[in-house]
This record gives sequence, structure tokens and C-alpha cells, in this order.
Amino acid sequence: MKKFIFTSVIVLVVSASATACDICGCGAGNNYIGILPDFYKHIVGIRYRYNSLHSHVGVNGAATYLTTHEKYKIAELWGGWTFNDKWRLMLTLPYSVNEKINQAGTASKSGIGDITVAGYYQLINKKSTVLKNKLFVQSLWLGGGIKLPTGEYNPVDKNNTAQNTNLFQLGTASTDFIVASMYDARLMDAGINFSAQYKINTGNKYDYTYGNKLSLATQAYYKIKIKKLTIAPNAGLQYETSSKDFDAGIVVDLSGGKILSGGFGVETNFNKIAIGANWQTPLSQNLGEGFIKANNRMMLHVAFAF
Repeated sequence: MKKFIFTSVIVLVVSASATACDICGCGAGNNYIGILPDFYKHIVGIRYRYNSLHSHVGVNGAATYLTTHEKYKIAELWGGWTFNDKWRLMLTLPYSVNEKINQAGTASKSGIGDITVAGYYQLINKKSTVLKNKLFVQSLWLGGGIKLPTGEYNPVDKNNTAQNTNLFQLGTASTDFIVASMYDARLMDAGINFSAQYKINTGNKYDYTYGNKLSLATQAYYKIKIKKLTIAPNAGLQYETSSKDFDAGIVVDLSGGKILSGGFGVETNFNKIAIGANWQTPLSQNLGEGFIKANNRMMLHVAFAF
């Protein structure tokens, strides 16, 4: 089996609904772009992500009597298959546990989320020597995917408050489409990658349409080899922006927005097992016209190549 190459891959896996919910990474819109181990033929893994936010916040993020603390815990089973060294198929099945806490009490729900299937084509895969025989590797992947409406969507949750941002869902009840690209450049053991993803959302049967979303990310990494163990610390930035939602053709004011996050992580590989972690914190944000405040988010994963 070829060596693992630590590179950013847009997994697209996971329901992504492109609202502030999508940006915050909650149940109906958990989106992940990050560093994953590249692989030769097949890989399967489990990923756990934790995200939280505060909705109904006041001026400058101050808490009010309506402020709600929302928590989203997502466990994902995902896998990837490479065909003819050029084509890659990836699939993700999420399971979410959503919880919100406010003065009225605590509410929770759990269940299967929206399944995503994505395909990629490797347009560039070059290796050359530069700067006195130093190895320089480049790769460019282009692809797209589809998100299926497999997660539960409850329209009652959309209307249970006077100013609800429709975040507290397991799925979007819509079939959505994704286009993506990823470029990676590595000089010996130091690398940097750039990724872009655009998600096009359609309306669901309840006449609700989540806004389209653009995600851009860049990450730098360095591989440290200790016999058969490879450790790759990484750090980077992610920018996400989404348009507003539409409910029965009417713009939902407290939706959409943008956020810039910074983060760091580490990926490890030993033989055919990869283990990694990532942590992100908001650097600037304007979500739901200031109505929503995203908190830190984290991710843990383990994957097996075969």
C-alpha cells in the first residue's frame, strides 16, 4: 500500500444546509472541511464532531432571557473508494444528538442525519524535483456530490418561537447538490492546501429553502516521521458564507451570514490506521444578523485503510 499523504480533502459528507446552522455545524447543516489522510484504494472511518452556538443573543453577543444554548454532537460513519487511481467515491452517514437549553427547560432529539454521496476526479497528480533534488508533489481534485433527505425534518420546530432560525433539525428534507475542488502542494514534508466548496440547496416539501453556501479553506501541515509512525501537525483558516433562507417564498431575516475561523490539529498514521483531531475557534462572525453566536468546534476521527 502507498504511504498515507496528509492532505485536505473536501469530504462533503454530511448534511449541509447552508444557513447559519450550516456554518455553525449543527444538525441540519453540519459541514466539515478538513485534513484527512489520503489513501490508495479504500478507507473507512468514524468521525465525532462537537459544535455549539447561542441563539437569541443580544447586542454584542450579550445573553438575554430568550438566549438558547444549542449543542450538536455528530457521529459519522464514512468511507472512500478509489477507482483506476483517478476516480474517488465517498459516502457519509451521520447520526446526530441535538440539545438546546434555555429558561423554558431542555429539549433534545437524536437520529440519522442526511446521507451525502460525492465523487471526485484527480485532474493533476505531479511529482518533480526542485531546489537541488527536493521532492515537490502537486495534486488537484475536482468533484461534486448529492445530499439525500434521509434525516428527520420537523416543521413544528421551525415555528415554535416568534423568531426561530430553524436550526434545530436532524435533516433538511431537501435534495441538495455540491461542487468542490481541492489543490495540494507539498515540498518534501511541508505542505499547504486550498479547498473550495459550493452547495446548492433546493426547497423541501414544506416549502422551506435553506440558503446556498460557499466554503473556502487553507491549511498548512508538516509531516514528522518516527520509524513507522507519521505525525502531521496542521493549522489553517476557514471562511464560510451563506445566503438567506426562504420560507414559502419569503426571506427569513434571521438566517445566512458569514464566519472566519482559525484552527489547528494533528493527524497520525501507523501502518493502515489513521487517528486525528482538529479544533476551530471563530475569529470574526456575523450570523443571522448578529442573532446567532457560534462557539468553538472540535473533531476527532479514526480511519482504517485496506
